[in-house]
This record gives sequence, C-alpha cells and structure tokens, in this order.
Amino acid sequence: MINVQHLTKGFEDLEAVQNVNLSIAEGSIYGLLGSNGAGKTTLLRILSGILLQDSGVMTINNEPVFENEKVKDTLFFLPDSPYFFSQYTVNQMAKFYSSVYSNWSEERFQKLKDVFQLDPNKKVHKFSKGMKRQVAFWLALSTMPKILILDEPFDGLDPVMRRKVKNLMIQDVAERNMTIIVSSHNLREVEDICDHIGILHKGTLLLQKDLDDLKSDIHKVQIAFNNNEENKYKDMDILYKEERGSVSLLIIRGKENEIVSQLKKHNPIIFDILPLTLEEIFIYEMGDQGYAIQNILV
Repeated sequence: MINVQHLTKGFEDLEAVQNVNLSIAEGSIYGLLGSNGAGKTTLLRILSGILLQDSGVMTINNEPVFENEKVKDTLFFLPDSPYFFSQYTVNQMAKFYSSVYSNWSEERFQKLKDVFQLDPNKKVHKFSKGMKRQVAFWLALSTMPKILILDEPFDGLDPVMRRKVKNLMIQDVAERNMTIIVSSHNLREVEDICDHIGILHKGTLLLQKDLDDLKSDIHKVQIAFNNNEENKYKDMDILYKEERGSVSLLIIRGKENEIVSQLKKHNPIIFDILPLTLEEIFIYEMGDQGYAIQNILV
C-alpha cells in the first residue's frame, strides 16, 4: 500500500533522509524507531504529503501524496505537538475537520465523547497537555482515516488513557483495515501494538522486519559451566557478553534451536533463555552502528 523507493530529503547542509526504501502493507501497524535526529519526523512529514522529497518515489496505492487531495483525504497526521486554532472549542475544531475530511463521522465523534469525557464546548487551549493530546486523538479517529500517521503520540497521556487509545486504534485496524505508522521513543509501547518495525539511524533505514521475526533472531541467554573452555561459543554470533561471577549473560544472534543445541553440548549447570525486550534488541542493533553498548540487562 505505502511504497517508498530511494527517498532522500535534505535541509541546507543536512541530509535528513538518505536513500530510504520501505513498504508498509495495508492493515498493519508499523513502528518507526530511531535516535534523536535520526530523520523520523522528516520521513513522517514526507509520508503525510507535508514535505516533498528531493529525490526518490513515495506513493500510496501507486499515487503520489504531495498536493494530492484525494490521497490526503484518506490519511491523518498527528504531530508530536498537535495544532489547534486559537480560541476554538472542541466542537468548533470538529466542525472544521468535518468540512475537510469527506469520511468524517459525526456518530463516532459523539460516541468517543464517552471515551475521552472532555467538555466539547471548552476551548482547547485551556486544556492540559495530556487533554490536548486526547482531543487530537478524538478528532483524528473521527475522520475515519485509512492511514493514521503518529509522531510521538502517547506523550502526556496517563496509563489508563494510553490503553484506551491503543484499544481504539487496534479496533480500527481490525474492523476497517486501517494502517498505522507510529514513531515513538517509548519502545515498550511500540512493542505493545506494532507488528512491523523499521530502525532509522542518521537518515538511513538500518532494518525493516516483522516484529516476531526480529525477536526470533536475537536471544538473551543466562548460562554457567563447570569449566572455562573457550571453544564453547565457537562460531556463535555473540553481540554482547557480561560475566556475573560464574554466570554469563549473553546476547546471541541466531535461531533458538541452533543456539540451544550448541550450548547444551557443553553440559551447562545453569541454562536459561530469558525474555528479550524490543528496547534491548534496539540497543544491540544500534550497537552494530557504533553506539556504546549499555548495561541494560536485569
């Protein structure tokens, strides 16, 4: 559905996005990860049709997005700092969006009033930061978009409201086959809802994978032996190793059954495969690009 080929965008002496290729299937939830300054916001603005790339191709259903009203009518971009017209109430913002988006649903807007429990007659600028974020989601979901693009979307929401918003988005993906692209520094939240992820670093897409496939390729192992033979890790792709007394903690890239088979040949006295979070995977993948490995194992 969304297809990006050799996308490049620069600003003066900075090349924010460099030769990016990605594809996002309809009905998926795609997490865009990256460090500060990686180019995530620039890429999202190109995907939303706000910015025009310097070179390369970006299409949705084989159509360009920039200055394409037909395509833009089907997508909604929620930036990290949502914008509202000065002095407008929630109802007035809703009226504006209903005049812009052909699929606006007044019925859904009224139903979501019970979810967010905010006064629609109150001026938006008088709400707190978290409440403004709720208003932004309220309006965005009422436009019934086919594509929802989110930049740091959960900032300012309390845990209960985060769960409600996630459930609403997942419901739309399931019922309307909506596609979501979400950029976030909170990797645990991305892990909760995304089925695909891409890691962007210094404007370059390092990898793009199904989340389950990514998790199946990297494993955290806790192990101890009666002896200190050096060849027990021979030919294994060890990304990180930490000694804690007689116990070693390892991050190993490879297939789980192959890792288990090789290590058990040496008769370990302690051997456990521990849960590995997306946050840990992200750090070790970035470590390949020169990042300092952080001691985040617990």
